[in-house]
Amino acid sequence: MVTIPAPAKLTLSLRMVGLRDDGYHIIDAEMVSLDFHDTLEIDAGDSLTVVTEAGGAEVISGDNLVLQALRLVRRTAAVRLTKRIPAGAGLGGGSSDAAAILRWAGYDDLNGAARIGADVAFCLRGGRARVTGIGEAVESLPFEAKTLTLLTPPVHCSTLAVYAAWDAMGGPTGDHGNDLEPAAMQVAPELTRWRDELAEASGQRPRLAGSGSTWFVEGAYPGDGRVVTTTVPASE
Repeated sequence: MVTIPAPAKLTLSLRMVGLRDDGYHIIDAEMVSLDFHDTLEIDAGDSLTVVTEAGGAEVISGDNLVLQALRLVRRTAAVRLTKRIPAGAGLGGGSSDAAAILRWAGYDDLNGAARIGADVAFCLRGGRARVTGIGEAVESLPFEAKTLTLLTPPVHCSTLAVYAAWDAMGGPTGDHGNDLEPAAMQVAPELTRWRDELAEASGQRPRLAGSGSTWFVEGAYPGDGRVVTTTVPASE
């Protein structure tokens, strides 16, 4: 059995720069990997069990990204996935889980990884990178050590809904480095409360991670519901 971490992904900046003929949005983003992570235990077999830190466990089948990654590399395994990264938070948890499988299998095709999900290519490379295209173009950048505080509210932001709202709003530019932030606020107005809570605790204007729902600031501001984390370099 091998144990592999699946680091959370944080989008430090996100600009929407175009639209492809097939409807996919073209981005220009800076992304980093964090020491906040899920854990995959991989052994012989053919199953996926997802475990929460609270102790619950569920056997998963179907279109889960881990299972898609296993199919891509034509491998079977018994995977026990301990989830810490919340779903719908803009932190790439599912994509990083899939990328962990690809690394385990020695797979390094970023275009193939992006076919599973737009963030899988960055998560496969990891570290700090400029990410363009629809997520498949990953240009590694020099590592910068940062401490960050994340606040993920109990609000699920549908990526599809946020992108659709951004289109309907005429493609606004975000004032704080994330063009999707105005659309996310329209889809989930309750995000304002959590932004303001983190702003009060930190004295900073929080930024939204990707399509939401996580807010983040630089520095360590521990407190209820917050995660203090650091950036990590790319896996060797």
